[in-house]
This record gives sequence, C-alpha cells and structure tokens, in this order.
Amino acid sequence: MHLKEILAGSLLCLVAVTSWGGMFHLMEHALTFVDPFYITSIRYLVAALLFLGILVWLEGPASLKLDGRGVSLWLLGTAGFGGFGFLVFLGQQKISGHSGAVTASVIMATMPLMTAILLWVTSGRRPALYTVVSLLVALGGVLLVITQGHLTHLKSLEKSILADATIVLGAMCWVLYTWGGNRFPGWSALRYTALSCALGTASILGITLFATTIGYLNVPTPDHLFSILWEMIYMILIAGIAGVFAWNRGTRILGPLNGVLFINLVPVTTLFLAVVSGEKVVPGEFLGALLVIGALFLNNLFQRKGLR
Repeated sequence: MHLKEILAGSLLCLVAVTSWGGMFHLMEHALTFVDPFYITSIRYLVAALLFLGILVWLEGPASLKLDGRGVSLWLLGTAGFGGFGFLVFLGQQKISGHSGAVTASVIMATMPLMTAILLWVTSGRRPALYTVVSLLVALGGVLLVITQGHLTHLKSLEKSILADATIVLGAMCWVLYTWGGNRFPGWSALRYTALSCALGTASILGITLFATTIGYLNVPTPDHLFSILWEMIYMILIAGIAGVFAWNRGTRILGPLNGVLFINLVPVTTLFLAVVSGEKVVPGEFLGALLVIGALFLNNLFQRKGLR
C-alpha cells in the first residue's frame, strides 16, 4: 500500500467518523419527537434513492445488477443500516440527557476490538494478548462513561444496562457490515454502498410497517417531522450519503481492522460538541472516553509493531 493510498483512506475514514460524532449529538433532539424506527426509515429511503441515482449516473445501469449476490447484500444491508439504525438509536433514546449520546459514541469506539474478534472467528487469526488486554481496558472505560465515573452505580442501572446492550448489538451490526464490504473486491465502494443500502432499506421499511400495523409504533405527525427537519438533512446528506460512502471507500483502502480504528474519534467529537453546547460533562465520562481511546490506540500501535 502506497503512502498516497494510506493518506486518502485515512482522510475518508476521518470524514466519516467526524460526521457520525456530530450525528449522536443531534439525535438527542430528534429522538424526543420521532422514534428511531421512523427516523431510520426516512433517512435511508431518501439515502438509498440518492445512492442508486449516483451509481447509475457514474457507473451506468449495468452496475445495478446483483451478480447472484443479492442475498448477501440484503443480509449485510439489513444488519448495517437497519440493525445499526434501529438498535443504536433505540438504546440512545432510552438513556436520558446527553449521556445517551456520549454512551452511544463511546460504545462505538469498541468496534476495532469487535472487528478483531470477528476476523478471529471468520479467518482463524487469534487476537494477540495485547488485543485482549485492550478489550478489557476499553470495556472498563465504557463502564466509567455509563456510570459517570461511579462503578458502584451499576447496581441501579438495570434499565440503562439493557439500553447499553442494545447499542452494543447495533455496533456489532455495523462491524459485520464493514467486514462484508471487503468480500466484494470486484465492486466499487459506491456499488456496494448503494445496493446494500437499497436492499437493507427494504427490510427497514417492512419492519417499520409491521410494527406500526400491530400498534407498537405511531406514525409521526407532520409537525414532529418538521421539527427535526435540519437534523434529518444532516443525517441523510452528511452522516448518510457522505459519511457512509467515505467509510466504505476508506475501509476498502485501509482494510477493515485499520479503517475501523478511526471510530475512536467518534466519542471525542461527541464530547467536544457537548462541551461547546454548554452541557455538563463529568470527569468520569472524560476518563472513560480516554481509557477507550488509549486502549485502542495502544492496541493498534502494538499491532503495527507486530506487522513490522
């Protein structure tokens, strides 16, 4: 891999994770008006149509062919776009205040270690001892953020723990989707993104329609949708179109394990926006975020030394 490729891949991943750090902060407001199921449905319905239009414009109608890989694309798209959108934001919604955004973003920072475990399972490459230690330190950091620095509060966080577990499952869905992107080497990142998003959106719309039919969800009112208009524009164009494409292209260049390392910057962006907006961030949250970032940074540092 040449230096220019490394720099290009790093810049693309940086664009993606910076946009996602802002996404969690904006979702604090949006989730008070519209549930995550309808937010995810609207977001990816528009994004899928735009992605398909861009794909046909740049690569021609032949790029819409699935080449016999429709099932794989559907499963990966459902996990990445539906699983992530539903589970992560549902968990964030259940945690009150800015703590939901901070907790969700910090849990995202455990993705590199999830990726290491996934690669171990799928390729037989067992993680090194330093990776296992980094995982434990990172999980300790997540617990500090969840409890705001007071681990003794875990006993009173049964509801929060369920919400946190929901976010973890959503993060695992995105790790699976990122890993799947490298199983389409003959495809451009745009083609994988557009087709997986379109097929995943079909599942998202089906699940949302079913949940509405049985009375679990209520259709949001026009006033509620208008109240989150700017958040939806950001979610669709910045975090959706630009962020997802930049991520898939960047991780295609760097590889899933190196690319996903940039997720470490998501909690940094979220905490920075919380401070700038005047929200109170306790020292325990800062310490937990630093532990997660430090553990994952050291894991990558040792990994690079091992490769050398």
